[in-house]
Amino acid sequence: MRDRLRFALRVLGACLPLLIAACEGGGGPVIRFLASTPHQQYEAKLRQAGLDSTALGREWIAAADRALSAPIDVDVPHLEVRYLDPTRAMAVAYRVRLERGQRLVAHMSVADARPRDARLFVDVFYVADSTTPPTFAAAADSSGWDLDYVALRPGTYVLRVQPELLRGGRVTFDLAAHASLGFPVVGRDMAAIRSGFGAERDAGAREHQGVDIFAPRGTPVVAAVAGRVSRVNWNRLGGRVVWLREARYDRRLYYAHLDSQAVRTGMVVNPGDTLGFVGNTGNARTTPPHLHFGIYMRGVGPVDPYFHLLDPPDRPPAFAGDSALVGHWARIARRGVVARTAPVRSAPVLAPLDRLTPIEVLAGMGSWYRARLPDGREGYVAVRDAEPLDPIASATVTVSSVIRVAPSADGVAIDSITEGETLPLLGRYGAYALVGRADGSRGWIDAARLASLGPAVGRVFAPTRAAGR
Repeated sequence: MRDRLRFALRVLGACLPLLIAACEGGGGPVIRFLASTPHQQYEAKLRQAGLDSTALGREWIAAADRALSAPIDVDVPHLEVRYLDPTRAMAVAYRVRLERGQRLVAHMSVADARPRDARLFVDVFYVADSTTPPTFAAAADSSGWDLDYVALRPGTYVLRVQPELLRGGRVTFDLAAHASLGFPVVGRDMAAIRSGFGAERDAGAREHQGVDIFAPRGTPVVAAVAGRVSRVNWNRLGGRVVWLREARYDRRLYYAHLDSQAVRTGMVVNPGDTLGFVGNTGNARTTPPHLHFGIYMRGVGPVDPYFHLLDPPDRPPAFAGDSALVGHWARIARRGVVARTAPVRSAPVLAPLDRLTPIEVLAGMGSWYRARLPDGREGYVAVRDAEPLDPIASATVTVSSVIRVAPSADGVAIDSITEGETLPLLGRYGAYALVGRADGSRGWIDAARLASLGPAVGRVFAPTRAAGR
């Protein structure tokens, strides 16, 4: 079945350009769903081929919806290593808070793969509130793995990443928030801003509708973005001013108090081109030379330039754990360990974890693993508290039993074990032991039905085993 699926996907990939050409160039109706996002186009291809009726195809569609409805909260910058199993339909989503003007840059890399070998679908959604479904905001080109998006309204955003079927691997996610504009005064940075947006002016009669950037008279003032000069003139408040209309996002940038202007109305400029020079004309005659820099947006009016200009120098810490554990099972290595709700030591405790508790390592960031606990909850465990899930002893089955998919009596039985069989012991959770199976997989068995665990492990298992009898 999997080979047939691979073949169907290859055929669809080859035929899609022909299908688009036939519809658009032959005079017939254009297939509208092909003019949507790469993710939607791919889903449409699956449905056209009937692959949405296969278990893996249905799961791919469902995984995208699940990820979007249950995103992982992260702060940017964020660097994470995660395993997206090619044999399973998987997707992951991250929820971030962005201020107006911040530029979200997402870079993904897949171990031992290139974009042309494994497509990743990367989409951004805006979340207005907890009761409103996310609305699509932007998508990356599926032929690459990078996304660059400017948030023109503040709020919550969700970034969803999903590989195409039978693709994936160990993926490194690098998320950061940058400035969406270049700094408008040469040789200066955020430290030169001494009067912020919203500050009172004229004894409270009005508010400051920009930021003041102080620099010596004659310092070049430059275009913060590509655009067209829409106005060059003089007014009572701003003195000599330049208005620049941005080409891409239609922001209008206002440069005031210039000592002199270096452009004309109608000129097209690129980032870094000189527009004028710092001065104190207009109502700034009694203050040191500075640039008043304002941003105006259609339907909003003046907005705070701060986050449009802020380019944080911080970089997320490198992952300090074992990349080989990501996407696999590990085990709690010592006593007194807890799983937390966030990857910081001050985060609330999700659950205490006994020594030998198996955990599924979903991702790694900094000095933390994001792990799924045996009860299905997900939390964060310090890297130093986990170890590889190598066998710790051999256990003999004392009473014929079953191996289950989960550590509970309700867990689905996946194998039967007869009395006297010996199994590698991998870990323990509550009344159940995680054991290895002949095919290399693992499952859970009632620990009361095991014996000959070895002295050290036996002490850990003894109380529950005795109670079970």
